[in-house]
Amino acid sequence: MEYDIAIIGGGPAGIMAAIASGKTSNVILLEKNPSLGKKLLLTGGGRCNITNNKPPKKLLTFFDEKNFLKHSFFTFTNEDLYSLFDFDFIEEDNNRIFPESEKSIDVLNGLKKHLKDVKILYNYEVKKITGKFIINDEIKAKKIIIATGGVTYPQTGCSIDNYFLVDEEKTKIKYGLAPLVTKDDLSQIAGITLNSVECIYKKSKVKGDVLISHVGLTGPGIIDLSNKISKDLDYDILTDDYNIDCEISIDLLPDLSREDIKNKFDKEFQEKGKTQIKNYLKQFLTNNFIEFFLNKVNIVADTQLNRINKKEKNRLIENLKRFTFEIIDFNKDLAKITIGGIDLKNINPKSMESKLTPNLYFAGEILDLDGPTGGYNLKIAFSTGYLAGLSAGKSE
Repeated sequence: MEYDIAIIGGGPAGIMAAIASGKTSNVILLEKNPSLGKKLLLTGGGRCNITNNKPPKKLLTFFDEKNFLKHSFFTFTNEDLYSLFDFDFIEEDNNRIFPESEKSIDVLNGLKKHLKDVKILYNYEVKKITGKFIINDEIKAKKIIIATGGVTYPQTGCSIDNYFLVDEEKTKIKYGLAPLVTKDDLSQIAGITLNSVECIYKKSKVKGDVLISHVGLTGPGIIDLSNKISKDLDYDILTDDYNIDCEISIDLLPDLSREDIKNKFDKEFQEKGKTQIKNYLKQFLTNNFIEFFLNKVNIVADTQLNRINKKEKNRLIENLKRFTFEIIDFNKDLAKITIGGIDLKNINPKSMESKLTPNLYFAGEILDLDGPTGGYNLKIAFSTGYLAGLSAGKSE
């Protein structure tokens, strides 16, 4: 079997590459699973946060590799993406875009309608690619687009082995958008949400909700901060055992300064002197979190305000602004994306073609590209996938 283009991986990037190239070239899409888009169906909690609706220039500011992504984002815009579907989308907070039905299967089916000219081979695992692009000793292709994704969610077909299908330089592979495992046992307060707090790691700050789980911390604020932590640590899950030993803090009252809180305490500790501290803190903290907070601060919950001394008051203020957790691991099973991948220095950003191997293209999560939560990573997949497919199909 011989084809103009073989696309490896039937996720968002691979599907979009096939859509872009299928009308002009003889294309085969090789998918490891019995169906396409297995990971796409999981995104947005099954609702599919398909993209982020910020204007392209502003959108690019959310990525470390904005210069690399610029051409792909302007080549395949959000408007181009929406035009592929015969249904409407809704915009939610922070410019997140979902299908009006809020069902990811509708997005997948909408994309599949554009694959009528593409040969799709299901349950086909690519185990090796040899010279002049012979796949598994049986499929020949003039050009190849690799869109196999990262290493997270292995149940969707992602695998470490995909990074070694071709001999290209890779950056260190790490977990991204992952919940954090804490040294402290948080099972007693699992399920509590800390609303609109600020999560801090060194100089990085992310504002958002934090959900306390049985093993640690999750929620939008933590998930986005985990990328900062992961990039800062020196490890590679392809080769290394690793240990995480770092500290994050949470500003429980980001809209109030320390001085604001001090002034409020000075006034109200006198006016409400007989009020117990556990009741007073209800104006700041969710009820079920207060006892845990006071235990960490080492103040008895029943203590009246007029019996709290200056040192204890300062300790309260400091912990309201900087409540710390020791982090010992990522919750790897729940990591949403992979950080790292094929080194961008060897990829042409105007075509997604390898600078080392002519006619070899890459798209999506296998590249060293990542963004925060909120539709940014699907935006990468769709735009780089489309550009790779468009570029590969142009000269056919």
